[in-house]
Amino acid sequence: MTLAPAPTADHAQDPSRDLAQTLRTVAETAGAWPFEEARKIVDRLKRRPKEEVLFETGYGPSGLPHIGTFGEVARTTMVRHAFRVLTEDKVKTRLLCFSDDMDGMRKIPDNVPDRAALAPYLQMPLTSVPNPFGGGFASFGDHNNAMLRRFLDTFGFDYEFASATDYYKSGKLDAILRRAAECYDAIMAVMLPTLGEERQATYSPFLPISPTSGRILYVPLKAVDAAAGTITFTDEDGIDKTVPVTGGAVKLQWKPDFGARWAALGVDFEMFGKDHQTNAPIYDRICEILGAEPPEHYVYELFLDENGQKISKSKGNGLTIDEWLTYASPESLALYMFQSPRSAKKLHFDVIPKAVDEYFNFLARYPAQDWKTRFGNPVWHIHSGTPPQVEMPVSFTMLLNLASASNAADADVLWGFLRRHVPGVSPATHPKLAELVGYAVKYFKDFVEPAKRFRGPDATERGALEALHDALGGLPPEAGADAIQAVLYDVARPIARYQDLKAKGATPERPGISVEWFNTIYQVLLGEQRGPRFGSFVEIYGIPETRALIRAKLDQTAPA
Repeated sequence: MTLAPAPTADHAQDPSRDLAQTLRTVAETAGAWPFEEARKIVDRLKRRPKEEVLFETGYGPSGLPHIGTFGEVARTTMVRHAFRVLTEDKVKTRLLCFSDDMDGMRKIPDNVPDRAALAPYLQMPLTSVPNPFGGGFASFGDHNNAMLRRFLDTFGFDYEFASATDYYKSGKLDAILRRAAECYDAIMAVMLPTLGEERQATYSPFLPISPTSGRILYVPLKAVDAAAGTITFTDEDGIDKTVPVTGGAVKLQWKPDFGARWAALGVDFEMFGKDHQTNAPIYDRICEILGAEPPEHYVYELFLDENGQKISKSKGNGLTIDEWLTYASPESLALYMFQSPRSAKKLHFDVIPKAVDEYFNFLARYPAQDWKTRFGNPVWHIHSGTPPQVEMPVSFTMLLNLASASNAADADVLWGFLRRHVPGVSPATHPKLAELVGYAVKYFKDFVEPAKRFRGPDATERGALEALHDALGGLPPEAGADAIQAVLYDVARPIARYQDLKAKGATPERPGISVEWFNTIYQVLLGEQRGPRFGSFVEIYGIPETRALIRAKLDQTAPA
């Protein structure tokens, strides 16, 4: 998988400028959302030319990285690559992944090993909170930052990591912090109308870090000295303290911090979740007050768990990054991120098989497409313009159903069926298929097998399945999927329950077949609510094996 930008803009095999110009011309009207966002950045450069464009993503390390964190980096990388195509790779770009690890730990995460041990560190910067997970990391923030970098490195993202703690303490933000002290009244004029009366009385954009306890203090300021670059406040010990706004002695409240970071770094593009949308004008205005143009924005919808609740790092609900990659490929996860970013989507285990199959379907169509269509194909964006050529003879859904029918305990069982269906196939000849087989076995064991709910057939269903058993026996062992599917229809067509006169092309003499027939097959034989095209399934699973499966289920449920 290649989510990092390619060395050149989609012309690794043909680096001619003619191709680059052709791609740019097509990209100028491409409808995919990464191109729409990239064109905004091109227009921005026309207003304010610069030699380098900075893309930024933010990470709040209050909990372990989740899939939403990955999605932000993946989607930003897609926009970055689209921009490179539009500019023919003539403008330098950087992607900065900025961790807000100097934020205070406002609550103890639910998914840490010993919650009580962290209680004394509430409101301390995350990089001052001990690491509850072990592993040699200096702090909770350092551990979570390392987990983020490990994952991003696994995907090969081209990014630079930045720590808020480092930026504050090393002086990288000193100039903008002094500027914020000079613009204190203007920033307060933006912030105060957004707050309630009680909060207004104590609010300050500067949060001092207590020299006594090390906690981040939400206290009113007694003085702001812009010339000296200091603030004065009452510390936890009751004594007034004066500290510089520089060098990590304070941090900014999160809304001013957004705008100040944009101004300090010269950020050109940042996307964020819908929960930030109402605050975006505040971020923008503070960035402008501090003397910079706000970046281009892209607001995406939030991910939901299976109960429709927003996924949260601290709660640990929804899917984790590692959980997705246990059961499916990185490419399928990237596809899920590409599709409809502005629509709320549930992010749970049930979405994985569909994402896997859709990825390979898009990949199969790519070679025959023209450039306009390719630029709308998700795999072009997932692989930064160079999708691989992969032969995938069966779908992930089919593998899951084969595993379900055979109760596959290991990959060898599935390979037995596959070799019969595709002579000569092996892990060596089809490495991507080998990955899929491994994922299918794991997914089957953890999700399909425990969820199986077989039901016995009623009298009509029993008769139909007996007829199907016999009809399959009349086919040659080498019969293909279409012939098997025809038998399936022929068995159901005379049965009134399974007739569908509203189906396209249906007539009273030759009715269509209702979905109830297919539901009967999968619920009775496999213990599942639905499955793939039955003819294709039987072709791979085997006609004798399918007849044996039908016979076994009928015998198990035979009336006493």
